[in-house]
Formats: sequence, C-alpha cells, structure tokens
Amino acid sequence: MDELLTPAEMAQADALANDTAALMAAAGRAVARAVMQHYAPCRTLVLCGPGNNGGDGKIAADYLRLAGWPVTVRGLHDATLAETERAELVIDALFGAGLSRDLSTSTAALLRAARRLVAVDVPSGVDGATGGVRGDAPQAELTVTFFRLKPGHLLYPGRGLCGQVLLKDIGLPDWVLNEVKPQTWRNGPQRWALPARRPTGHKYVSGDVTVLCGTMPGAARLVCAAARRAGAGMVTLAADAPMLLPEAGLIVRDAPLAELLRDQRRRVFVCGPGLGPDSGPKLAQLIAAGNRKIVADADALTACASAPERLRGAAVITPHDGEFLRVFGPPGPDRLTAVRAAAQKTGAIAVLKGADTIVAAPDGRAMINDNAPPWLATGGTGDVLAGIIAALLAQGMADFEAACAAVWLHGEAAQQIGPGLIAEDIPPTLGPLMDELIRKAAAF
Repeated sequence: MDELLTPAEMAQADALANDTAALMAAAGRAVARAVMQHYAPCRTLVLCGPGNNGGDGKIAADYLRLAGWPVTVRGLHDATLAETERAELVIDALFGAGLSRDLSTSTAALLRAARRLVAVDVPSGVDGATGGVRGDAPQAELTVTFFRLKPGHLLYPGRGLCGQVLLKDIGLPDWVLNEVKPQTWRNGPQRWALPARRPTGHKYVSGDVTVLCGTMPGAARLVCAAARRAGAGMVTLAADAPMLLPEAGLIVRDAPLAELLRDQRRRVFVCGPGLGPDSGPKLAQLIAAGNRKIVADADALTACASAPERLRGAAVITPHDGEFLRVFGPPGPDRLTAVRAAAQKTGAIAVLKGADTIVAAPDGRAMINDNAPPWLATGGTGDVLAGIIAALLAQGMADFEAACAAVWLHGEAAQQIGPGLIAEDIPPTLGPLMDELIRKAAAF
C-alpha cells in the first residue's frame, strides 16, 4: 500500500477498473463510516462538487441520513456562508485531489467558515500531486481517501492541512497498478533491505568510508560518528593538518587526497560538511578519480552554485532548501518534479532534506519520507544523515535504496530520542534500530 498515485494516475486506475458506479458507492460508504466512527450525530452540511468527488459526498450523505443524522446537501453554487457557519460538521466533497485551478475566494471563504471539516480525498484547494495549495485551502480534521495515498497527502503544505488521513479500500483491484506503473512511493523498510553482516566477514567487507575534513572539523566528526554506528567497517577522517584528541577508534589521516585515492579500498567518500573553500577543488578531484561513491553535501553543494553539472559523478547529493536553491534554482510549487529534475541533471540520487524529505533517482523513481519529527531540525543532523548514507553505500547497498534507508533511519532514530535531540544523540541509536530491522526481515 506504499505506492503514491498522482490524481492523473488515480483517474487511470479508476478507468481501468471500469466500474465507476460501484467505486463511487464504496467511496461514499467509506466516508460515511469514517464520519460515524469519529463523530457523534450532529447537524452536518455536505458540500458537493460537480464531479466524482461530489458524487462520493452525496452517497455519504444518504448513508448518514439512514443512520439518523440531520444532513443537508448543497452544491457549489447554492451553499451559503450562513449554512456553513451553522453546521456542526462540514464534509468537503467539492473538488478532491485533481483540482486544476485556484480555489475561488468565495469557495475558500465557505470552507474556512466550517467549525469542523472532513475532506473527501483532500481538502479542496490542495493539489494532490504536489501538496501545493491552489489559491487557498481549508484545515481539515479528517481526510478520507481511497485505494492509495497521493503525494499531496505527504508533501507540505497539503500534508499539514489534511489532519488525520484515513486510507480506505473501495474495491479497486491491485492489478491496475501493473498498468499505471507508479514511480513514487512512501518511504519505509518495506521498500529496501538493510545489509546484514556475514558471520565470516571482516572490517573491509563492511566497507571503508573516508570523510574529508576542513575548516569546521565538528561537522566531519559527526559524519564519522554516524558512519561508524551505521555499520561501516573502517572510517577515516581525512584532515589537512594533524588533529588533536580524535575520538577513540577514529582513524585520522593528514595525507594529500591524491595519496588517499591511491588506496583502492577507499570506495566511499563524503565531501562537503565543514570542508570550507577547498570543497570545489576536492570534489572535482574525487570525481575525476572515478570509480568512487561520493556523497556530496554542505560546502560541496555551495561550491557548485548555479553549476549542477559539476556534481555529475557524485553518487548522492543531499541539499537542504537553501543549497538546492543555490545549485538548481527555486524548486517552485512542485518540489517532487524539481527534485527529479535535479537527479536527472546530475546523474546522482538527489535528497532534498526537510520535514517531507524527497529522494529521487535519475530514472524518475522517487520516495517521500514522512517520519521525521520537528525536533530533527537542529544543527548537525544533516551531517549525520550524510554519514549514514555513506555507511550503507560502503556496505554495498544500491545508491537509491541506501539514500532512502538512511533518510528513514534518521527520522526513526529522532522519533525514538524525542524532543531535546541534538545531532550527537542520533549515532548511538542507529545500531539497535538497524539490528531490529534486520532481525524482522530475517524472521519474515
């Protein structure tokens, strides 16, 4: 159930099933049941649009009436603001996820007047493909959607407007997905498998990660700590000058990068965190060496401002919004498409970090992550993410799966730690978390 369907893909799935009346009846019944499970009978206004979404709403109203609810049904042009204000509950069945124009001012005012609102599919005004808002959109307490979630249920600002989202089965057969061929998924362990240690393995089997260190060694140390805890067999901090008091077990080298590159065991490099002005030349040197997995973050991305072609040859790039803007320009309202374009331009897995992190591959595959808590937004956590990605690459995971797994682990670790998290808290949480996932996968 982790496929995410755009409104166009959902329409294609509906058409393939070729039973619109039955699907609409099931959807309306699902809405009514959800309302009855979450609310006591009350004066309810159902606002119905002209399309299938409105049809779902009318059927839901019929079921609620049969259950003894006082229900009024109004179309888009015969509803009044006073009715909305009087209603104890409003069901928004106006437009759904496929709205292609901005919501009018009058319609927006009608919906915003609702005291409590349940949305059918998405709150009207939310773009189901992007999570963007078309002009305006109301805040729903509950959203009932069908068959599969849409990207807009996971992408902000739409995600924040949906309230609690209920996904309901309406009888659409899963085989339609073979025809629709969705390319977007909700990120989670069902989409990838973590590498398990071999009983006879040794440290180099688990991979070698080299982290380039520059003007801000604290960032590079966070990368190293995460890479070590996430399973890399060897982690080296490559400093330009001797470093005092490295952590126990952390290898520090001050050899030139060219010398480090001669060691063929060094397959994975992290370039950028705290590296400063040397980032551009060192990134270019790594890429020119070839046959290395490079995680480019922070200063390495800033060094490629307005020149994304300089990142071609990196395995994974991990920009936050500001770095993405500097390298690729503004993502616009359709961030999912923008991240896919960034992956295509660079040939790298692009990870746009945020509350709704998007991971995209050059071939068009994308995952949206929704497990990151707000307290993850603190200094140094991006460096930790780069280290987790590098460790999973070093252990042999494919680039896309390594990035997706690292993003999910990062968020899940933060959930377990709780508010007050600092970046240093995350690495010690990774081992038990990864072990639990590997054990569950083996048992399954």
